[in-house]
Amino acid sequence: MSSVIASTRFSVLDRSRTREGYTAPEALRDTVRLARAAEELGYHRFWVSEHHGVPGVAGSAPTVLAAAVAGATRTIRVGTGGVMLPNHRPLVVAEQFGVLESLFPGRIDMGLGRSVGFTGGVRRALGRDKEDAEDFAGQLEELLGWFRGTSPTGVHARPPEGLTVPPFVLAMGEGADIAARAGLPMVIGDLRDRERMRRGVDRYRERFRPSEWAAEPYVVISGTVAVAATPEEARRLLVPEAWSMAYSRTHGTFPPLPPAERVEALALTGREREFYERGMTGHVVGTEEQVAHELETLLKETGAQEVLVTTSTYDRDALVDSYRRLAGIVRA
Repeated sequence: MSSVIASTRFSVLDRSRTREGYTAPEALRDTVRLARAAEELGYHRFWVSEHHGVPGVAGSAPTVLAAAVAGATRTIRVGTGGVMLPNHRPLVVAEQFGVLESLFPGRIDMGLGRSVGFTGGVRRALGRDKEDAEDFAGQLEELLGWFRGTSPTGVHARPPEGLTVPPFVLAMGEGADIAARAGLPMVIGDLRDRERMRRGVDRYRERFRPSEWAAEPYVVISGTVAVAATPEEARRLLVPEAWSMAYSRTHGTFPPLPPAERVEALALTGREREFYERGMTGHVVGTEEQVAHELETLLKETGAQEVLVTTSTYDRDALVDSYRRLAGIVRA
């Protein structure tokens, strides 16, 4: 194994994707089981996500799910990728993470994003507008202030005040600038647009201001990594998610993941085929040797300190095997 891979942390983000023939509660239990497997395989962190009103995603309450994951594991760091801060009051988010850190000290991460609801209906249900994301930097400053007892309201947050929960900014668009100005670690994706990713990383490093949270830039790159015995088997892991993305772009709703064999038997329209093929490209995929080579190249290009793997597929056994093979690359 190359020294650059050996010096890199590898972590997992699971979005609790629902699957055809399985319920949303089963998807959440799948996430907890995967966290246990990730811990056994030596991954550094395990994060969960926030989505509202999406038929294909069961993870709508990330701090609640993170508590279940932390309670089912012993050593792996647990966090969110991420809590969408514009959807919530910063005080409530601070309280939730303060409770998590109090229950599982030294194991909790606070990954924060600036997205609001996926559709107009969801935004109305949350009582939010697209404009609420524009003050993400201010919301972030308020949130961190609750941990340091610096709120101008005179209110003190219990139990977060005085605790340290490492914050991360999910950087899409101007998120890199916000992370840099705040002096926070940055998570950036996705692997399908490497040039945009590199520009974001460079921009973040150039503008980074040291803070009490991070003395120097810390870059986490995120995306799909699929490893199997053959290139064909590895690519097959991508099929369910690629089809679901294509369906969402052409039908306006994000469906549960279908089995790869069902997708392969479908007659896709030209537009569906275009989105599907786009969804199949740009990922790190192949045998152990192929993936190791591509990861080495990617890490040298970005200088990232960590890789957050976000792979979703229908076949959970094949997914765990992919993570096992990737862990083997890291340990080799």
